[in-house]
Amino acid sequence: MKIVFRLSAWLLAAAVAFATLGPPNYRPHSHLGQDGEHALAFVLIGLAFGLAYRSHRLLTTAIAVVLIGALELAQFVAPGRHARLEDFIVDATTACIGFGLAAALDWLARQIRTQTT
Repeated sequence: MKIVFRLSAWLLAAAVAFATLGPPNYRPHSHLGQDGEHALAFVLIGLAFGLAYRSHRLLTTAIAVVLIGALELAQFVAPGRHARLEDFIVDATTACIGFGLAAALDWLARQIRTQTT
């Protein structure tokens, strides 16, 4: 099961990286607006990586924040893209929320397991 979580997390990360650095016309758009789209994408990233790397969640969170910053900075060299501090703040914050959700789900699963035994 761990491999499924890890593969899903990395595929999601690749999709977000492509949407972030790829041609703007290939980026999905929704009624959520730019900040809402960023929040949804990165909360899912945090949740996916938080479930995929349970035993190293704090380290994975720190690495994710650094890589989110690098992804934002990479937009300086991507044609038609622009790096913004606001995007980094939204992305990093919601990724951390996703990691927190993963930790909460693990805690809840442990509570349910201990009650059924």
